[in-house]
Amino acid sequence: MAPHSAIRILVAAIVVAAAATDLRTRRIPNWLTLCAGLSLNWAISGLSGLGNALAGMMLGFGVYFVLYCLHAMGAGDVKLMAAVGAVVGPRNWIAVFIASALAGGVLAVALTIRKGRVRETLGNTLFIVGELAHLRAPYNRRKHLDVRDPRALNMPHGVAIAAGTLVCLLWGVI
Repeated sequence: MAPHSAIRILVAAIVVAAAATDLRTRRIPNWLTLCAGLSLNWAISGLSGLGNALAGMMLGFGVYFVLYCLHAMGAGDVKLMAAVGAVVGPRNWIAVFIASALAGGVLAVALTIRKGRVRETLGNTLFIVGELAHLRAPYNRRKHLDVRDPRALNMPHGVAIAAGTLVCLLWGVI
């Protein structure tokens, strides 16, 4: 069943505003990630809508909280994906997650090339995979792999989340 048009409009507004503020200030404001999706889904679909919104919020929060704990994402990204999950529900959130990951990969490659750090990034990627395979947080041995380190090569992930969400909206996935 296709989401209600109000849900589609809400999620588009949230991610566009988040991307704009993330680009401008490198932060995603708390007021933007308040879970209006919970209220809207409850109003449209009753308790089943609220349950679906809670499940989507928990899924988005859970996946991105792991990335936050690995110092690979900021807290604003976690809250934004939880808010997106609350609006679109768990099934649609998975599509948004995949599309956002692909958009993030494209943006990361472009940024890496633009900054002239391709060799360093490839080496870091291999190091990260090795550390994660041994269940170790990569930032513990290489501090510049912490997203909060000033030497880190990072990008405004809110842009990737917005791109992934908008692609899903345009293709009719959500």
